[in-house]
Amino acid sequence: MNASLGTPLPLLEIADLHVSYGRIRAVDGLEMKVEAGSIVSLVGSNGAGKTTSLTALSGILPLSGGRIRFAGEDITDLAPELRVRRGIAHVPERRRLLPGMSVRENLVLGSYIRHDRHGIEQDITAMVELFPILGDRFAQMAGTLSGGEQQMLAIARGLMSRPSLLVMDEPTMGLSPKMIDVILDTVQQINSQGTTVLLVEQNAVEAMRLSDHVYIMRLGRVVHQDLGAKIDPELVKAFYMGEVL
Repeated sequence: MNASLGTPLPLLEIADLHVSYGRIRAVDGLEMKVEAGSIVSLVGSNGAGKTTSLTALSGILPLSGGRIRFAGEDITDLAPELRVRRGIAHVPERRRLLPGMSVRENLVLGSYIRHDRHGIEQDITAMVELFPILGDRFAQMAGTLSGGEQQMLAIARGLMSRPSLLVMDEPTMGLSPKMIDVILDTVQQINSQGTTVLLVEQNAVEAMRLSDHVYIMRLGRVVHQDLGAKIDPELVKAFYMGEVL
């Protein structure tokens, strides 16, 4: 809480974030805030720096500069596993499941920071209630699931750490229109149950529909931001096409 203003601090605050690959600056001064209980989307064309931003947030990529604060604490220098313990779970692009392990084993792996066996089993049951098809595939190897089923499992695995912030990178990539609707509806359901969501989504229109706030990235920078309900889809299209500098 900011004592002088009496207003709550953002759950996540990213300030002047820079990430480089050699001489190439993939993220150039990213500024972003995510309020607790919200859905925030980061949209932009391929190569805008969205996935790099999320990977840096999770501690997997080193920063060239900038600070990250989460739940009032500076986590800039924390290792990835310590960020998970603080309450950040990352559902990566292309799922990144362990294909030779069963659905249940992948779920258990998502709870690796926890030691409450009874609570873990309760949460596995909750994940099957959220995604009933996973119950039918419980003993099946993750690599044999369909694309939509794998995405469900990846989301469920992320939730097994009981995060306060779920970071999701392209959760609808490669899915059928019907499955896209299922996944995006699930994002809203997860949020309604109290989990804050930071979303990178290829379908900008759907992302805006879901989101409380939207940031548009281009060439490593945020070039526009606004409430999701106020973002003009035609403006987003112009940014994607490079018509707005």
